[in-house]
Amino acid sequence: MMKIIENDLNQLTKLLNRTQFDLYEVNESVEAILNDIKEYGDLKAFEYTKKFDKADISQFKVSDKEIENAIKNINPLLIEDLKLAYNNIKKFHEIQKVESYTLKDTKNIILTQRMKPIESVGIYIPGGTAAYPSTVLMNAVPAKIAGVKKLVMVTPPNQNGEIKDSLLVAAKLCGVDEIYKIGGAQAIGALTYGTETIPKVDKIVGPGNIYVAIAKKMVSGYVGIDMIAGPSEILIIADEKANPEYIAADLMSQAEHDVMAAAILVTNSNQLARQVVNAIERQIQTLDRKDIIESSLTQFGAIVVTKTIDEAIDIANQIAPEHLEIMVKEPFELIERIENAGAIFIGNYTPEPVGDYFAGPNHTLPTSGTSRFSSALSTTDFMKKTSIVYYSKTALKTSKDSIIRLAVEEGLTAHANSIAIRFEKENQDEG
Repeated sequence: MMKIIENDLNQLTKLLNRTQFDLYEVNESVEAILNDIKEYGDLKAFEYTKKFDKADISQFKVSDKEIENAIKNINPLLIEDLKLAYNNIKKFHEIQKVESYTLKDTKNIILTQRMKPIESVGIYIPGGTAAYPSTVLMNAVPAKIAGVKKLVMVTPPNQNGEIKDSLLVAAKLCGVDEIYKIGGAQAIGALTYGTETIPKVDKIVGPGNIYVAIAKKMVSGYVGIDMIAGPSEILIIADEKANPEYIAADLMSQAEHDVMAAAILVTNSNQLARQVVNAIERQIQTLDRKDIIESSLTQFGAIVVTKTIDEAIDIANQIAPEHLEIMVKEPFELIERIENAGAIFIGNYTPEPVGDYFAGPNHTLPTSGTSRFSSALSTTDFMKKTSIVYYSKTALKTSKDSIIRLAVEEGLTAHANSIAIRFEKENQDEG
């Protein structure tokens, strides 16, 4: 099921080349959906919800009664679990908040970077056959900490027109202002352009399937987006001391997300590689999403055997995985050598699901090698920076010649004139 290969970055690159965004038919379909929502609003939104989600609903907005019923119906222990996770996420993200600051050069120059929350944000939460309350927490908590005034959640309903109780309870816990039963590219269109009942927002965050990802790519610029996320991925660095049962379980925890998910082990031990293959074959028999896991591991899974752990680190840095687990004898000695990873999980007892659900750092992470230049979703993603500049007459007079020379050098004489004109009378008086 999983290939064992020698250190071959070209072969690994092919495995990870799972980009979704050049599919002509999908792009064409998404563009048509977005245009329909822009032109016809709710009418087409209802049609697409019935077509794709098989839900014949008469209104999108989730009522207070539905939320109350969800709170009554849900397992009380699960509510406590959500609260514990909420508190961990809140504690971690509160520290990320950036305050405004001001620089003063006496009283003649005042420079300020002002931080303000984005006014309205839409969060997309996958739903239908699967639902992820953890994703509600990871998107809504930092938005609320940032001070977003209007937080709107969209998620596809099941065929009965219902939203899973845990999603509604998580949204209530986080202070989500409005919830709408709509998913897919049509939900992204509704949040971008607004409909008769669904409000337009300034930024859209949250993961989704290929249609959602491409829709977000297409509307980027009309609204802000967090990132264009690809399929999930994990890379594990392990030595001969690592536990093959743990590694097998962790590889499959990502493979079950999607048939396009990638799970890779890089190790300096041939024996461990064989043990992991055997462990996967045993464990997979008991798992609900066996078919998805098998497909994912067959297409995009691999075990790479290197001569040294140093080689394994080099591979990890070049791949720049979404999730990186380090299972070696002295894991903390390797951390500073990892340059590119969305999130790093250290040791035998920090499997990636700890981060997905509970620890506190955000689980919305850069995929497909983009951790080379981007980061996890954070509180600052829900804030905007504005520069405020004040120069007194004295300060501008001191700087005017430099500004004018720079403007003239760039051929922008109107720029130069806007400085010079303020001192023309003064020069005439001096003459």
